[in-house]
Amino acid sequence: MSPSQTSTAPATTTISVDYRQPTVDDGARLWEIASDSKVLDVNSSYSYVLWCHDFSTSSIVAEVDGRAVGFVTGYRRQTDPSTVMVWQVAVDDAYRGHGIAATMLHRLLDRTQRSGVVAMHTTISPDNVASQRLFASVAAARGLNFERRDLFAADSFPDAHEPEDLYLLEPDIREP
Repeated sequence: MSPSQTSTAPATTTISVDYRQPTVDDGARLWEIASDSKVLDVNSSYSYVLWCHDFSTSSIVAEVDGRAVGFVTGYRRQTDPSTVMVWQVAVDDAYRGHGIAATMLHRLLDRTQRSGVVAMHTTISPDNVASQRLFASVAAARGLNFERRDLFAADSFPDAHEPEDLYLLEPDIREP
């Protein structure tokens, strides 16, 4: 899928989606979308507000009619600023199936590439096949290698959390 501002759902419903950097005012809505997803690890509302403040250049919001309907939170790795690490991807249930998640990832890569980002990393639990397919499709569309590595075992977490695998979307040759 190529990134576009207008997405078409299979039922021929067309919606106009705007993509932009988040602002502090988006924090509460991002928390709501994450909480309503019933699948994401929901962080405190404060963390979403802070994220929109401190990591807005490496995050993105999808908006329909002035209301946030999706987001990607990310940050540039301190040890490798050529990599954007995606923390969470979420789309409001009413807007799923419109290609918004993939478009947000494409747009985020486009924007961060202007400041030297060449790769995207994320963690995904083994049972989250939808996210694995999403990132695989973005990698394929951009001609990036797509690789999975073990990262955090289930016993790394103090609760009943699944393991988290690291997924890398990278070009064939990384520049130093």
